[in-house]
Amino acid sequence: MTRIVTMTVNGEQRELASPDNRTLLDVLRSEGGLTGTKKGCDVGDCGACTVIMNGKPVNACLVLTVEAEGADILTIEGLQHAPDRPHLLQEKFMEHGGAQCGFCTPGIVMMAKALLDENPTPSEDEIRFALAGNICRCTGYTKIIEAVQDAAEEMNKARAQ
Repeated sequence: MTRIVTMTVNGEQRELASPDNRTLLDVLRSEGGLTGTKKGCDVGDCGACTVIMNGKPVNACLVLTVEAEGADILTIEGLQHAPDRPHLLQEKFMEHGGAQCGFCTPGIVMMAKALLDENPTPSEDEIRFALAGNICRCTGYTKIIEAVQDAAEEMNKARAQ
């Protein structure tokens, strides 16, 4: 059975048609046109499909679209303040070389955002723990950790002013 699911996606109310058994990942990419969220393993192991749902990070491949009825969803496309103005986390990933092939990057950035929203001053161990569910085969994680640390420091400086 197909139904219309209403949710707020990146600040905009959307009505997306979805069969009952279709995942949020597939509907965001296909019906929503939001291809920044990547389909990696499709079983919740790699984190490439991480989005923020009602303020919490989720693997969109494990959420049925019908479960997102009325939800507030933030994807990588909604993170930027404007098309020509990346989010600070995205800037820091570019500065530190935290993205190489880029496939895993949207999920890692979204997980990092969720971490910094909850804990604006994470330790290196807390960053590593938060990102443990996001697999990257290119970077070795050092540059990713540095990017998140640098973003946290800059965000905290801005808050203090």
